[in-house]
Amino acid sequence: MPSTVKALLAVVAATGLAILLVFVLHWVLKRLGRKSLLAADLARTAHKPFLATMVLFAIQQVLRAMAGEFPGREGVLHGLVICFIAAFAWLVGAFLLVLEDAALAHWRTDVPDNLKRRRLKTQVVMIRRITVATIVVLTLGVVLMTFPGIRALGASVLASAGIVSVIAALAAQSTLGNVFAGLQLAFSDAVRVDDVVVVEGEWGRIEELTLTYVAIQIWDDRRLLLPTSYFTTKPFQNWTRSSSAVLGTAEVDVDWSTEIEPLRAELRATCEGTELWDGRVCVLQVTQATGGMVRLRALVSANDAPSLWDLRCLVRERLVSFIWANQRDALPRYRADVASSGRANSRTPRPVSPADREESRFYTGEDGDERAAAFAGPDENVPVPAHH
Repeated sequence: MPSTVKALLAVVAATGLAILLVFVLHWVLKRLGRKSLLAADLARTAHKPFLATMVLFAIQQVLRAMAGEFPGREGVLHGLVICFIAAFAWLVGAFLLVLEDAALAHWRTDVPDNLKRRRLKTQVVMIRRITVATIVVLTLGVVLMTFPGIRALGASVLASAGIVSVIAALAAQSTLGNVFAGLQLAFSDAVRVDDVVVVEGEWGRIEELTLTYVAIQIWDDRRLLLPTSYFTTKPFQNWTRSSSAVLGTAEVDVDWSTEIEPLRAELRATCEGTELWDGRVCVLQVTQATGGMVRLRALVSANDAPSLWDLRCLVRERLVSFIWANQRDALPRYRADVASSGRANSRTPRPVSPADREESRFYTGEDGDERAAAFAGPDENVPVPAHH
């Protein structure tokens, strides 16, 4: 039998054996995945990269051992080596992603007090992106090292000094500046995934935090995309930096004749009758009494920002309904004192005495006239010379 046919048969046999081995391991992982989420995720994520790695490795080893010299042998083997390196990097990345997914699944953020979990999720997501970028860079370096002519270039990319010099050379670029800003945000706790922020006058929640941009989900389901450097150079409000619980207000303008205590009791009953209130703060205060109206501010608290928004709307609705049903006279009113023009004109002004004139002056005393003259403006009767 010719050596070429033997080599082809060996390649087919090795490929079939590798595929069989991969499918057996995949079946075992799927069985284990019924009881373990980690095994199920591993079977789902790492199946294709593991299959590609094993098949390429089997073909490469069989060609080296069984195939003799044939045209293009070095090129074929070199291509298989590059494909194997890429497949192995894919497999390593899949393993790391499975581990990161397991950490995110263990520390879920859909719980009432999720401050530590949101911090961990933000850091894990950033580490995932750094991991993928690192694997790509290392893979390119290893691939370059397979070429004898540019092996020195591949070694310099892998060397730590070379990586630092590349980063330092690109640090002035805006893209890499955003990358550094993203790392700073992830590990400084300035902002985290699922934080409630007010940015550019918009209220929303941090939906995604990447190395280059931050996606904010606005309350009306719009998306505000900002570069990560924005959060390191400009001020913004973070309502949930130290805790997911937040405070909010609902303000109502009423008349001066309003009875405050019944409204305070209504606010307390509203808070105690809803699950939106977290039981911390429920206060009704008069914050302003000017312009003919009294401003009432209801200060309430909730476990998170969405619950607080609904609670504020509920409190405002209940207070308005209570005032309309029980204290309709407390609605805001505008007062005006309208006098008859004829009666007003018939009044004779009282003569001004020298004592009254002296009391009405701002500058009084022995030197009052001198100080008044010093601060007085130009005499309107004196003509101002024209400038030519």
